[in-house]
Amino acid sequence: MDLRQIRYFVAVAQARSFTRASEKLHIAQPPLSRQIQLLEAELGVQLLQRDTRPLQITEAGRVFYEQALQVLQRVEQMKESTIQVGKGQARRLSIGFVASTLYGALPMLMHRLRKAYPDVNFQLLEMTTMQQIAALKDGRIDVGFGRVRSDDRSVSRIVLREERLVLAIPPHHDYGRDARPLLLATVQGQPLIVYPNAPRPSFADQVLNMLHDRNIQPSEVIEVRELQTALGLVAAEAGLCIIPAPAKFRHDLVYRLIEDDGVTSPVILSHRTNDSSWYIEAILTILKQLYAENPHWLSEAGQPPK
Repeated sequence: MDLRQIRYFVAVAQARSFTRASEKLHIAQPPLSRQIQLLEAELGVQLLQRDTRPLQITEAGRVFYEQALQVLQRVEQMKESTIQVGKGQARRLSIGFVASTLYGALPMLMHRLRKAYPDVNFQLLEMTTMQQIAALKDGRIDVGFGRVRSDDRSVSRIVLREERLVLAIPPHHDYGRDARPLLLATVQGQPLIVYPNAPRPSFADQVLNMLHDRNIQPSEVIEVRELQTALGLVAAEAGLCIIPAPAKFRHDLVYRLIEDDGVTSPVILSHRTNDSSWYIEAILTILKQLYAENPHWLSEAGQPPK
């Protein structure tokens, strides 16, 4: 496949029509349709359901569409960054992150990094831990903040802290009538929502492995793509959800701390092995300062490892 085919597919997926997409792209409809067919033939899957009006995207098409948007965004960023470096305009630091770190130290870290290094162009890219590992190896990001441990020797990892976990509960649920900590076994026989469902392994696997190790069996497991979706389903009373303590961003839910020993989730800083660039020490220094200030979310989230 090539970038042209990817752009063509995104245009068709957004317009839900070959006619409107061809008008937007300023090409004739037959060659546009032909390029999508070639793309599907190369992938060996159907991306579009052509017998509906408007066009519908298949499940495989949705996955490809989401990844295609990231590819096209990355291409634009690559062009912009290359031009900037070529013209000597700015240094650039690309940081990958999992969504739950936005509710902890990451925003304050970025504020202080921007203040300390005003000549650096900081780029934040949301991606899972496994995507971060691949992006580090490919040079697409410089550091990553994730939650899943990796044994890839080309990537070094530093466990910044072990964050405690909480159970997100609908306000009218029986478990929502109390604020005291509870045991993980509370999940036994309850519908459980986990995230993200792909790519794996992920935080979902951390949670499911904790339950498996303790022989705790939910009545069903609902896998979703994002933290926001998971908590939205909790609010809709579809089930319970285990999340890192700082990620309590919905105010219409009840959160109860899980008090079992070892029920935590690490926050891991990853970078390329043998990378001694300035930004690694800069990030660690600022994080140490932040943790020493004991921000409001820190007391419940856990402490940095000794």
